[in-house]
Amino acid sequence: MTHIINIDQLQVKFQNNVILSDISFSLKSGEILGLVGPSGCGKTTLLNTLAGFIEQNHGSIVLSDSLTINKENRIPTEKRNIGMIFQDYALFPHLTVNKNVGFGIKNTPKTAKEAKINELLALLKLDGLGQRFPHQLSGGQQQRVAIARALASQPKILLLDEPFSNIDSRLRNDLMIEIRQLLKSLSISAIFVTHNKDEVFTFADKIAVMYQGKILQFGSPITVSQCPNSWQVADFLQLGSWLPFKNENTVIKTAIGTLQSNENSCIDKEFLLIKPKDIEVNLDTPITQNPKNVVVNHISHTEQGYHYIVKSIDTNSDLSFNRLSFYHSEFFTIDQPLSLTIKPHQLLMF
Repeated sequence: MTHIINIDQLQVKFQNNVILSDISFSLKSGEILGLVGPSGCGKTTLLNTLAGFIEQNHGSIVLSDSLTINKENRIPTEKRNIGMIFQDYALFPHLTVNKNVGFGIKNTPKTAKEAKINELLALLKLDGLGQRFPHQLSGGQQQRVAIARALASQPKILLLDEPFSNIDSRLRNDLMIEIRQLLKSLSISAIFVTHNKDEVFTFADKIAVMYQGKILQFGSPITVSQCPNSWQVADFLQLGSWLPFKNENTVIKTAIGTLQSNENSCIDKEFLLIKPKDIEVNLDTPITQNPKNVVVNHISHTEQGYHYIVKSIDTNSDLSFNRLSFYHSEFFTIDQPLSLTIKPHQLLMF
């Protein structure tokens, strides 16, 4: 499958401050990439650089294996065949839906232009709304109009800056699935910025976790979540809790039990990443076998059951901790002591 975009060692500077550094990745036709990372890490700057609104200082952007953009060959925005959808959708408030969508169709006879507009409205389930103005539409309808306008120029790549942040949470998941299916059917690649990792798992094929202007990890969402390559990736994606440990001849000692490790390189590592699913609550075993080792510090209600945050009972140990998160169907109370152990699993140490 052809690479629709190939980015190699991209760098952007503002007044000698490096904003993006050594950005490299590629996407195939129809692939969708989610950019995540803390505020200020460079996600939106990367989108604007790809769109041509910001000039790169180093590196190359190759589009469709033929158009190379670099410092010596600056290609203007309108010649990149890239569509952009902004967070606020940037619809023209004084134009109807038809005219907003038609704005992206250039050098086309009137009849053909009207046919294209009607086709896009039907594709995005906006039939009958062509004469309305943006303020007469719901948030989801406004987003569809913005997408229709971006698709009108038949781009190969669509860039979206937090496209679902203004959508009611009740509709967001359905809309993401709907738009993903649309992009796949049209073989349009997309790169979108989000602060919500759940959006990546629903909408994207690939994830890029950014930190201080660099991509720390790039891959499928499931691979990155199961095998984060750094504590920054694991911490930003909130994959679990940090548990201090001691390594004694591959026996890993923690405040809630011991584990066997086959990893000999953990000597320079200090914390285990413990995911909620790897926590066991000992309810039926004798206290002599599994003594109480944590106390409940916080309780919230979720669709996965009760969400608990606990802390060590023994606060004087080097292995004590203040925050460990897990879910359970049983109801416990604040300050209730519990006995926890860690289920055997593939250990993640940082």
